Amino acid sequence: MKIKNVLLWILISSLASCMEDVTTVYEKHVTETVLIDIPAEETQQEMAEVTPEKVYHWMSGLQRSSGLVESTEYTNFVSLYDNALAALTFMEEGDLDKAERIFDFFNERLQSEFHANNGGFFQYRDASGEGGSRIWMGDNAWLLRALNHYHETTQSERYNTMARDLETWLRSLQETDGGLRGGTNEDGSAIPRVTEGIITAFNAVKGYDEFHERILLFLGEQRWDPLEMALITDSENPAYQHAMDLYSLGYLILDGYPEEILQKADRFLTTQHATAQKNAVSGYCFDDDRDVVWLEGSAQMAMAYQVAEHHEAVQEIILEMDRAFIPGEINEEVMGLPYTSNPGTNFGATQLWAHADKTPAVSSTAWYLMVRKGFDPFLLERDKEIPTSVRFWTGSGVN
Repeated sequence: MKIKNVLLWILISSLASCMEDVTTVYEKHVTETVLIDIPAEETQQEMAEVTPEKVYHWMSGLQRSSGLVESTEYTNFVSLYDNALAALTFMEEGDLDKAERIFDFFNERLQSEFHANNGGFFQYRDASGEGGSRIWMGDNAWLLRALNHYHETTQSERYNTMARDLETWLRSLQETDGGLRGGTNEDGSAIPRVTEGIITAFNAVKGYDEFHERILLFLGEQRWDPLEMALITDSENPAYQHAMDLYSLGYLILDGYPEEILQKADRFLTTQHATAQKNAVSGYCFDDDRDVVWLEGSAQMAMAYQVAEHHEAVQEIILEMDRAFIPGEINEEVMGLPYTSNPGTNFGATQLWAHADKTPAVSSTAWYLMVRKGFDPFLLERDKEIPTSVRFWTGSGVN
């Protein structure tokens, strides 16, 4: 992979209705090519050296008295996904107590929240643990993955009941064609079936049985582009059928997935001016509009290259990410990565939140730390001994 200065594709379209993890976008996609003028000498702000220790201390400092980790400083906002990532990172650092405080929070609400909702923990809430909203299957699968890693690491049975109930609920979401329902929005409406969430659940649910086989049949028949040899979204808009995380996570989750997908992900490469550091940063965008560097997604690509043992590419991505770090507000001696390098759109045409490029975020920072530590969160359940007949990505399966 060669990250270099590229042309910025500016998305000009009507505002489409789109959620962060729901990839159905209906507006027509129109692009205009504009050359980014990147000076030979950047006016980068002075910044201390980036070290994993400083980065970890920023993230660990976000754990609140509830046990939950705030998604960034001064927001009073908590994400289930971010807490699953934080728990995995804490365990990899040897801080089992910090991971257990996260798990204890959810375990104590197994009856009052999970079962009271007919399955699923809330995706969002405040830092005290109140005000929960939206039940998204994908984030619950990440919590199960973190619990699986805890049980494997400690050889204890402390959270077995919670892990079992999460698995049972994920299995209950499977429909007749093998796809998984996405969950429930705050207004009670159904979340569409999202490819990224489905492959996440495929990995998180242990072993390989009919549940997993039916998922693969669904993906091969409904979420596979045989020409591009890539997993796709459910978008009715051709401009948004390809999502960057399906390239990296597809490779990380599906054993024997073609390594060529990593080079194909170059379609999402872009160079942008980082808002905070005022320098050029290269990396991967969410989608083909290439209007931001998605730093969490760039770290996921680094993880995929790490698994593929392309260490030069890993180092190149890390060096670019190092250029985007922001000092903490509470303690300027520590630092974290923002969600994106600059303002722009999320997957599809929806604008990112106002501070996505200005404040460090747990998701980007946790993925960065996992790459630096060489910790692959999908390794535990990657080898599922999948039969050749359903390995659609090899060309010998359903397609």
